[in-house]
Amino acid sequence: MGLIFLSLALARQVRRHGEPFKPPVALISGGECTVTVRGRGRGGRCGEFLLALALDLAGLDSVHALAADTDGIDGSEDNAGAYLAPDSLARAASTGLSAKRLAANNDSYSFFSVLGDLVVTGPTRTNVNDYRVILIQ
Repeated sequence: MGLIFLSLALARQVRRHGEPFKPPVALISGGECTVTVRGRGRGGRCGEFLLALALDLAGLDSVHALAADTDGIDGSEDNAGAYLAPDSLARAASTGLSAKRLAANNDSYSFFSVLGDLVVTGPTRTNVNDYRVILIQ
């Protein structure tokens, strides 16, 4: 989760203070994050990254993010990853979803599935890397 926390801190710093980069900026990273599984939910590394980002950046507007695995499968599910919009938490709350509860159960798949924000590519038959981008406008 170290990469996740570093990405979150950098995104917050850019959005709130314009440092070390002034928006608009795209923060791009690759490599596979690690996840400590404590719950019984569905999802993988990319979804976990985005749900953590959503919870951490709650209240900050103009931040979009995408995380996906190049093999087309995030964990054991049928999605490659997901898309996070500035209004994702609000849309989830309007459907009765608790992002915090889902995160505690490692259930990022349910969060993004209900929102219609899963990225589904099908298997690509390659496994190069996980890809993440945080766009700060």
